[in-house]
Amino acid sequence: MQVRSLFLLLVLILVAATTEAGKNKKEKTKDGSKCEDWRWGPCVPNSKDCGLGFREGTCKGESKKLKCKIPCNWKKKFGADCKYKFESWGGCSAQTGLKTRSGILKKALYNAQCEETVYVTKPCSSKIKSKSKAKKGKGKD
Repeated sequence: MQVRSLFLLLVLILVAATTEAGKNKKEKTKDGSKCEDWRWGPCVPNSKDCGLGFREGTCKGESKKLKCKIPCNWKKKFGADCKYKFESWGGCSAQTGLKTRSGILKKALYNAQCEETVYVTKPCSSKIKSKSKAKKGKGKD
């Protein structure tokens, strides 16, 4: 009987310890702010014009900084906080030598001011891509 009560006491202590640990973890993730109307600025990279950086937010006199990242690719002119759904590339224009496609706004993060529709261009490829690939090892002589 003593072994059973000792085992039960040990289980209760373990349950209490893990519950306290869970509470402490939740408290650490909360920032203590009761404000719900945060206004966030753009992501400002640490160096150059893309990569890791910070975004500042304000709410009723409070301010915070969050880590953010601006992708280093051709879409950066739209801003890292504007996410678009793009169509397929159109045909090559003989006059300009460019392909064009449009993107419709899918999501604006952090209250960003985004254009509803954007257009992008890229040079036409001079190479012809073949979709069929030769099968190796199974050829007939």
